Amino acid sequence: MVDSAIKPSGFAELLAVNFEWLLVRGESGRAIALRSDEMEVYEDRSRTLFDFLDDSGARTVRVEGITLDGAEVLLEVRSGLRKELEIMRLVPRTSAKELAANVELARLEKANEIGRMVCDAFPGAKLARVALNKENGRLAQISIALPEKTGVVAVADLTARLSPEVILTSAATTLREQQERRKRPVLEAWLIAEKKQASALQKLIGLLNARERQRFRVFEISRKPDKPALIERRDLKVSDLWREKPKKLNLPAEIEPSDTARRIIAFDSQNIDIIFSKQGETLRYRGLAFARVRRLMGQEKAWYGVDRDRRGLTAETWPDFEAFVEELKTHRTAEAQNKRHELYRAAPEAWLESILRGNIKLLDANLVLSPIYNQFRAANDKIDLLAIRRDGRLVIIELKTSPDRETVFQAADYWRKIELQRRTGELQNARAFGDMEIIDKPALVYVVCPALSFHRDFGFYAGMLSKEIEMWRFELREDWRDRVKVLTRRDYVGR
Repeated sequence: MVDSAIKPSGFAELLAVNFEWLLVRGESGRAIALRSDEMEVYEDRSRTLFDFLDDSGARTVRVEGITLDGAEVLLEVRSGLRKELEIMRLVPRTSAKELAANVELARLEKANEIGRMVCDAFPGAKLARVALNKENGRLAQISIALPEKTGVVAVADLTARLSPEVILTSAATTLREQQERRKRPVLEAWLIAEKKQASALQKLIGLLNARERQRFRVFEISRKPDKPALIERRDLKVSDLWREKPKKLNLPAEIEPSDTARRIIAFDSQNIDIIFSKQGETLRYRGLAFARVRRLMGQEKAWYGVDRDRRGLTAETWPDFEAFVEELKTHRTAEAQNKRHELYRAAPEAWLESILRGNIKLLDANLVLSPIYNQFRAANDKIDLLAIRRDGRLVIIELKTSPDRETVFQAADYWRKIELQRRTGELQNARAFGDMEIIDKPALVYVVCPALSFHRDFGFYAGMLSKEIEMWRFELREDWRDRVKVLTRRDYVGR
């Protein structure tokens, strides 16, 4: 509810009350942090003008109305020749320290609420400790004392945004740290989540071996009208996971690049590849996306640039685009002089993937890559590379260039989704590998990473998986940009 309209003079006084503000643009929702001395409101020829700074420099807009909405100021403005009004919001900026404290307090309150739900569900259980995880404070770690003189640790995502792999990895690590306690040993980890997240966790734990599955329980938070409660999800085995109906795959037999894409590829056909999607084409230079082509209203439209720094690709900007490609050639190469340049350091995993996509036999001489697709889609996930061996056995390839604690469970979940499509015949029917026959054996998993960049606990997490998941660890030379060479291979079957 808007409190009241205020005059420009009152607005100027209000700006001085707070040293820092957030200016939120109505059309984009983009927030700009501003100091009070970086803004000014004044009268000019019976008009009220507002000056402020943004990324492009000083800006001036005409103010049509100023109202106060609680602590926020709402500005109705016009800029340039635009006839439409734009609503800008000025929000007093809370200090980072105060904001972090408020966020932490809110998360602790939610963690305590979950702890009370556990005690309600298990009479006799007592809260021993409620804390946030040290890494990012997004997970609740709740120690619970049970009447049997044992304890459990409950883990819950307080943001509802973390992946199931992150939650399970954190729970497994916490359980390992606490299970050796002499007094009231912690023997189980309970994972508590909302419905969708709980379902994903239930399937992920189904990929563990029998001994590990017994150490984890999944509880769904039921949001009934009267009072939230916990409902335990049943234990799943690997064999239970194949009852799910897979999504139908419709892979085109062949895709032709657009004229614009062909022209871009001609700059350097050895190092520029193309990824097709429903939204159009993405051109990559050694894995780094640098141009996009879309077909809009019957015409090809193109943009170039990295991340948010994009420009339209037209006849007028083509010379600048050519200069940008030359920059890529200079900096995105193993021989680059400046190894700290952003074009060299950006998207390292995509760079490695582009090398292997060009010659998968550098990894394994028996592999054949899907002729069209990399970052193969399984449900809503993108698998780095999906290949097939000469004998017809599928291989899921997961690439990392830096230590990642969640790699093992992430790769295992990809395995589940690909196996579901293989077992139901979806991959064979879609002819993902042309006329090659996919044999009736579970897919292999290759985790590929520079030798010194595997997470130190990779073996610990791999040892938790079901023996049906045959996972291999491929260690590469550290100078993989210059030369991909496999140093060692190790399998985790029968671990």
